[in-house]
Amino acid sequence: MTKKAVILAAGEGKRLRPFTETMPKVMLPVANKPLLEYVFDAVRKSGIDEIIVVVGYKKEVIMEHFKDYKNIKITYVIQDRQLGTAHALLQAKKHIKDSFIVLAGDNIIDPGSIAKLQKDKSEYSLLIREHPHPSKYGVVFVEDRSIRRIVEKPKEDIGKYISTGIYKLPRSVFTEIEQCTSEGAHALSSIIQSLVDKRKHINTIFAQSWMDVVYPWDLISVNEVMIQETSQFTSGVIEKGVTMKGLVSVGNGTKIYSGCYVVGPVIIGENCEIGPNVCIFPSTSIGNNTVVHPFSEIRSSVIMNNVHISSNSHISRSVVGKGCVIGDNFSTITGKTVIEIENEFKRLETPIGAIIGEDCVIESHVVVDPGKIIGRKCHISSMKHIRKNIPSESKVM
Repeated sequence: MTKKAVILAAGEGKRLRPFTETMPKVMLPVANKPLLEYVFDAVRKSGIDEIIVVVGYKKEVIMEHFKDYKNIKITYVIQDRQLGTAHALLQAKKHIKDSFIVLAGDNIIDPGSIAKLQKDKSEYSLLIREHPHPSKYGVVFVEDRSIRRIVEKPKEDIGKYISTGIYKLPRSVFTEIEQCTSEGAHALSSIIQSLVDKRKHINTIFAQSWMDVVYPWDLISVNEVMIQETSQFTSGVIEKGVTMKGLVSVGNGTKIYSGCYVVGPVIIGENCEIGPNVCIFPSTSIGNNTVVHPFSEIRSSVIMNNVHISSNSHISRSVVGKGCVIGDNFSTITGKTVIEIENEFKRLETPIGAIIGEDCVIESHVVVDPGKIIGRKCHISSMKHIRKNIPSESKVM
């Protein structure tokens, strides 16, 4: 059985800006834990005993976070230039002696699906998934469980199965990778298509559970799922007169003051101060060292570490980056909208609030329209209505 995995974690994730301006996308938090940590956990639980992590963009953030990670051997290799997934995998060649699993560091997968891949007798195997909107992924056409064709991010919704990018591969695949990359093909999907063209049998296995984060608003939907799978724990100080319903986790050193109303699933990190008289509704994660002042309400949102939210604020279906200071009477308007990001226009079918980058200072009585993105280190003066995206390090006076 395959006992070694390669995790690709070198990319920046430009479509996840402004959050990836200071950290690699694999370190973005959902349910107060980096995406990459979920991948590490799933790999370890599947029985794999060694992982090779391909790092590149802001690699120090990854290496520092996982320096004390236990019960699995971790080896780091560096991709100096982020040319593509096949080129990234090639960096791990000298550490591979036999068949191995390859995974993306920003995809959440269950251990059981990895175990099925490990046990599969085929030389080449791929985890696939049915998806209602396959066009933002590699679409896989399958015949008798074998791949016939992969179309990478087609312009129209064709087919119904997508590639999760999670493979079992033999060591001999590096010969194919070296040949293809020398011809300018740097994507792993191109390598697989080349193998298909040479009539290699690539077996397909259905993944039980798989999610990825491509855009900032994906953090909200993935957070909603993962927060329900978090083990419940209650520490800190919870004053008399606090109402908590459902799955609510509270970290060490946190104080929740009288009159607060919390409906899970909710996770609140360490050393936070909540309330008095704050309402927190389902699918909300609040990072460490965060303060939420009285009469504020938070729903279905990702609040990262070291955030300060003043009184009478209303935050719904939003992502707030670490270190933000938000003044009183702040409000996000939620609704369906079209969002422009990295020269792409995306129509969201579910309501969205605000996307706020780290270290912003937002003064009192500010309102943000649905889907508007405020870059990192912005300063927004009081009484402003944000109707368009604000670039990083801007001042709105």
